[in-house]
Amino acid sequence: MWLINSSIGRKVVMSVTGVALILFLTFHCAMNIVALFSGEAYNMICELLGANWYAVVATMGLAALAVIHIVFAFILTAQNRRARGGSRYEVTDRPAKVEWASQNMLVLGIIILLGLVLHLFNFWYNMMFAELFGIEGLAHTPGDGFGWIQETFSCSLYVVLYVIWIVAIWFHLSHGFWSAMQTFGWNGKTWFCRWKMIGLIYTTLLMLGFLVVVLAFAFGCAPSLCCESGSDCCAQAAACCVQ
Repeated sequence: MWLINSSIGRKVVMSVTGVALILFLTFHCAMNIVALFSGEAYNMICELLGANWYAVVATMGLAALAVIHIVFAFILTAQNRRARGGSRYEVTDRPAKVEWASQNMLVLGIIILLGLVLHLFNFWYNMMFAELFGIEGLAHTPGDGFGWIQETFSCSLYVVLYVIWIVAIWFHLSHGFWSAMQTFGWNGKTWFCRWKMIGLIYTTLLMLGFLVVVLAFAFGCAPSLCCESGSDCCAQAAACCVQ
C-alpha cells in the first residue's frame, strides 16, 4: 500500500493525523478556557465527556491517531537519516532558510511525547481511567476536572514542565502546519507564504490559550477562582493577582 510503503504516502499519513490532532487541540483549548470562567461549567463538560461509550471510543481514536503520527515520524526521520548517510556529520551550521523547528522535529517530538505521558498521568488517569475502573481514594472525584486543574497547577514543578511542553508544541506545530499544507499540494508561490503566516498565527493563538490557563491557575488569577455570586469577576480576578 503506497500510504505505508512510499515516502510521499508516509508524509500524507503524517499530515492527515497531524491536522486531526490540531483540531483536537483546538477543541481541548476551548474546553480549558471555560475553566477560566466557571468551574461548574467546566465540570459539566467533564461529566459529559466522562467514561461514556462515545468518549471512550473518541479517546481510543485519538490514541490511535497519536500513535500513528509518532510511529510515522520516527520512520520518516530514520529514512531521512539513511538517505543523508554520513553527510549529516560534515555540516554543523544550520542551512540557510531552514527553520530551527524543521531541523529539530525529532527532539521536539520526544519532549512532546514525554509531556503527553505526564498530562495523561495528571488528568486522564485520575479522571476517565479512575471512573472506568472505580479507583477510589484520589484527591478529587473523577468528574471534578476543575479540582484536578487546581491540584496540578498548584505545583510549581508541574507549571514549569507544562510551560516547556507548550513551547515545544508551538515549535512543532508552527512548522508542522504549513508542512502539512505543502504535502497536500497547497503550496503555490502565493499560498506558501500565506499558509506559513496562517499557521504561525493559528498555532500561536492556540498555544497562548493553553498557556494562559496554566499561568492563570498557577498564580490564582482565573476569574473562576475568585468570583462570588453577583460580584464583578474581572475586578476580583485582578485583586487576586495583586495579592
